[in-house]
Amino acid sequence: MKTGREQWGSRIGFILAAAGSAIGLGNIWKFPYITGENGGGVFVLIYLGCIALIGTPILIAEILIGRSTQKSSVSAFSDLAGKESNWRMVGFLGVGAGFIILSYYSVVAGWAMNYTFMSITNFFEGKSAEQIGATFGTLFTSADINLLWHTVFMVMTIGVVIAGVKRGIEKWNKILMPLLLGIFLLLAIFSIFLPGWKAAVNFVFYPHLDKLKPSGVLEALGHSFFTLSLGMGTMITYGSYLNKKTNVVKSAVMVSALDTGIALLACLVMFPIVFSFGHDPSAGPGLVFKTLPIIFGEIGNIGMLLSIIFFALLVFAALSSAVSMLEVTTAYLIDEKGWSRKKATYITGGAIYLFGIPSATAGANTIFPDWAGMYGKNFFDSFDYLASNWMLPLGGLFVAIYAGWFMDPMLRQAEFKGGTKFTQSWFYSVWLFFLKFIAPLAVILIIAQRVGVIDIDKWI
Repeated sequence: MKTGREQWGSRIGFILAAAGSAIGLGNIWKFPYITGENGGGVFVLIYLGCIALIGTPILIAEILIGRSTQKSSVSAFSDLAGKESNWRMVGFLGVGAGFIILSYYSVVAGWAMNYTFMSITNFFEGKSAEQIGATFGTLFTSADINLLWHTVFMVMTIGVVIAGVKRGIEKWNKILMPLLLGIFLLLAIFSIFLPGWKAAVNFVFYPHLDKLKPSGVLEALGHSFFTLSLGMGTMITYGSYLNKKTNVVKSAVMVSALDTGIALLACLVMFPIVFSFGHDPSAGPGLVFKTLPIIFGEIGNIGMLLSIIFFALLVFAALSSAVSMLEVTTAYLIDEKGWSRKKATYITGGAIYLFGIPSATAGANTIFPDWAGMYGKNFFDSFDYLASNWMLPLGGLFVAIYAGWFMDPMLRQAEFKGGTKFTQSWFYSVWLFFLKFIAPLAVILIIAQRVGVIDIDKWI
């Protein structure tokens, strides 16, 4: 298919960009603490199974939909199902999810930027554990600081996307991803020589069956889904920049492998440090922004260096993911409205920035002060709940249903086998079985558990 659409300069460029989208704060911030909360090794094993059997099949489907049409999410469903079809709403759901998530994701990235700055200025030196632990609370309630970093991060994200697919997204991911991997390997090597290394390996890889509740299985399912950037149109959009010679299946597997490898590396970086200094591995969301800074402060001069490296790593990971989210909304306006990339990026980036201001000031409660009273959560948490518990799972569910049940079978099979010599029908049949039956059922269970329709801990 000959189009005037931008394309990736190389397959590795796509893989790094797609992996950059998948590898974000979910891998480095969330995965280690939910592993700690759910007993370590057995949770990791279930998570790996979920990535292989549920996440990757949907990932293949999203890339396949994008490449088959050479269009972003809304336009892709228009081409495949018709402009009057309700399936277009799946594309709009992805655009909306990317818009909402980036608005508050930028705030979390800003926390990482602030901690990087504090590390550079040796802010933690001479502070007690209580003072360092309280720092995050001070940051969360500081509207001015959060707005500053929210602004800086969104400007960086807009700057990458406005340069285009090859000169912007691909170019920067070819820099950010090797840098991110290199930093992780350095931190992992450092962790090997810590006294808590063996305890950490045991915790991460030994199946502690007694510590996992049934709800932990759904937690693993949900995170495997979230971490691959599924349900927000990102992989459909990135897939639309692929040429027909690219092996979709192999590329998707490599993206999943990189994403999973980083998540495991994050555990093997963080838990040896936590165990070596006698802290709780199940410290929850505060593990990164409270527990680790306390430990870095205890280590001394090398702790300052480790702190700089670690939080810079968080910023790099956040930026690569943020770029993909902004690209979804930008590509929608380019494809559907015919806007220039510059106009689309400035307007969507500006709108996301403005929508993120209430999230940046949520801790200070200066905008919409009655929001929590009306909805039970602050502005930040409300939209995180909406996106994580409804929009992403529903987006992934509908992608699986459409690709498995409604997409033209000949087109689906041709795209699946395109660019590869591996054409055995059984492999395609296995993928299609998981896409049509297993993935939808799993996502329905995730949604039901998260919104309180079922409580699997009481069932089993």
